[in-house]
Amino acid sequence: MSRQAPTLEDVAREAGVSRATVSRVVNGVRNVDPAIQDLVRRAIERTGYAPNQAARQLVTRRTTTVALVVSGAGDGSETGGKEDGHRRDGQRTDGEGVGREEANRGEVNRDGTSGDGTNRGEANRDGTSGGEVNRDGTSGGEVNRDGANREQIAFATRVFADPFFGRVVGGVVGHLRPRSMHPVLMFAETPETRQEVVTYLRQGGADGALVVSTHPDDPLPALLAEARLPAVLFARPGRPVPLSYVDLAHREGGRLAAEHLLARGCRRIVTVAGPLAVAASQERLAGFRDTLARQGNPYVPVAEGGFTVDSGMAAMTSLIAEHPDLDGVFTANDLMAQGAIQALRDHGRRVPQDVAVVGFDDSSVAVTCRPRLTTVRQPVEEMAATMSGLLDDHIRGRRREPTSVIFDPELVVRDSA
Repeated sequence: MSRQAPTLEDVAREAGVSRATVSRVVNGVRNVDPAIQDLVRRAIERTGYAPNQAARQLVTRRTTTVALVVSGAGDGSETGGKEDGHRRDGQRTDGEGVGREEANRGEVNRDGTSGDGTNRGEANRDGTSGGEVNRDGTSGGEVNRDGANREQIAFATRVFADPFFGRVVGGVVGHLRPRSMHPVLMFAETPETRQEVVTYLRQGGADGALVVSTHPDDPLPALLAEARLPAVLFARPGRPVPLSYVDLAHREGGRLAAEHLLARGCRRIVTVAGPLAVAASQERLAGFRDTLARQGNPYVPVAEGGFTVDSGMAAMTSLIAEHPDLDGVFTANDLMAQGAIQALRDHGRRVPQDVAVVGFDDSSVAVTCRPRLTTVRQPVEEMAATMSGLLDDHIRGRRREPTSVIFDPELVVRDSA
């Protein structure tokens, strides 16, 4: 015979308190004496009690989950001709064009009809298929679904190829897990998927959202603010919205990089900037330029990259061609620094003997790169943990007004400069 699961009454007897007191502790009610809270938690450990999540949600009106949203594109109404999101190598940096079909599009019902109510899979009376067949024998819906799936996979691959996002996830999980909270990963790269996020939150699928935008014109923050849903952003939004956010003093980071290269004696300094439509890229570049200008260097050659190894290689190659006597490089992230070092090596330049290189982020790339990167540290894990804490405060009503937390960068000196 199986042993009956421990109940609130069992915990109350073990702790020597009332059932109501145990319930308040389990549900996180704040007006319980800390000593009694500790007593109840020890009783929970001894009895092995585990709260019924469905019942707890009815009481607290919380799910203990939060949506971790990577929002990857601007307003879908914007069309071609916009250059902000392009790297020099012609690839997108904002994920625009990555489609995701609605959940029921192409799904076949038991009666042979598709989930959207059409008869794509149903035979017509003349024996032909309800859906149009392409010349290669596939249906139009099948091709669209395959294309959408490939684009979704490509978007996710681009996101997680960057160590930055892994660090964000680590910081979020590190904060949430000890509090018995869990993230639900969502991608919002189209108008439809952004609306899915809003609907998911409105319907109580998660208590709030942690949003990492990869596009300066991302409309998702405004949608969340308009819906009055709890949300916190990683980085200051491109458009002002009444939401809390965490960010870095990027301009200060550019200053640190410039001062270090000057202190090494570099005089012919260039930079590989991030996508110039992105506020962080603009700030890093501005801080770098301003510091050099104050030291009598009025002109800094700039090549724009896309925060990837390949774009760093391409940008560095163009700078070497235009400025063959360069002796110092600042790149706006570590992945581009890795690409820049490879380009310099391909052109017979030694790092740091011939050219000093400074990156930005202090990601895992900085220590696996050879030589190891001197870089400007962005404390991503701490920023993500703080973002999670702010959201928890908003969810629980401990914080009503939006706030901002700005972190300071730090120069980490290694081998490349």
